[in-house]
Amino acid sequence: MASIKDVANLAGVAVGTVSRVINNSGAVKPITRRKVEEAIQKLNYIPNEVARNFKMQKSKMVALLLPSIWNPFFSELAYYIEDELDREGFKLMLCNSGGKPEKELYYLDMLRQNKVAGIVGITYNDIENNVSNDIPIVSIDRHFNKKITCVTSDNYEGGRLALRELVKAGSRKPAFMGSVTSVFSETMNRRKGFVHEAQTLGVDVVIYEKPDPIVDEDAYFNEFLSEHGDVDGIFAITDMLAASYIERARKHGIRVPEDVKVIGYDGIQDHPYFHPILSTIRQPVEEMARMAIRLLYNKIEGKPLEQQVHRIPVIFKQGETT
Repeated sequence: MASIKDVANLAGVAVGTVSRVINNSGAVKPITRRKVEEAIQKLNYIPNEVARNFKMQKSKMVALLLPSIWNPFFSELAYYIEDELDREGFKLMLCNSGGKPEKELYYLDMLRQNKVAGIVGITYNDIENNVSNDIPIVSIDRHFNKKITCVTSDNYEGGRLALRELVKAGSRKPAFMGSVTSVFSETMNRRKGFVHEAQTLGVDVVIYEKPDPIVDEDAYFNEFLSEHGDVDGIFAITDMLAASYIERARKHGIRVPEDVKVIGYDGIQDHPYFHPILSTIRQPVEEMARMAIRLLYNKIEGKPLEQQVHRIPVIFKQGETT
């Protein structure tokens, strides 16, 4: 890989001249600039972004800290975040934590040292004491005690909507299926809204939850199927969990939606190639992503934000499972 010194040697100039051309700072004669640019192109030289940021005391790099890029919801979110950043000439640094708190702490420390412009963070771990405002940060789905802006969908209304749709589809014994994070997350409001609407309508519901993350999915679903065989409606906390239930229910001879109606949450499975197409509470993923970046820009520029939590409405998307 070519270095800045290689570029300088090929162009016949000093390293400092190459640096001024790259950073577009200081006076450089047009003929000299052309020589440097030709050398950069010939050597396919890629400047060290982090080093440039350090020297210039500014950055065009934004980090996205998320639990798993394998999750389709997080993948879609990352796509729109990168697209919004690209519009303003910012670059995305992806930090895939695998949901491990020690890896999240490692990334946060690394990002502080490398002087990124800001961070968009998605974490469900207890790392409160390690999150600070020394770098502009916007959180998705998670509240922190500090004044950190949070962008989320209206999870509570999503839970209420799911209960109403299950009842409308004919369910008389609906259940909430989920997992409980170690710290409060906006996603926990999905269950709260579901329970509140059930109480309002006078419907008996089952609440089935285990600690997050679910390590043994087979054990999780086997216990549910053995203990709650009379359930005829499921609201799963995510689309992925809903899809996993449908797969296992089929193996137990349970038909969806004939025997059990199923609704997920996220809206990731909306392509006709998927079967069955999941009925779901659709999060406005693109709007959440773009709003998070626009709010982060304001924080980077030092503009005060009056509102700390931004909740975006959700919709019910009818599929083939209700």
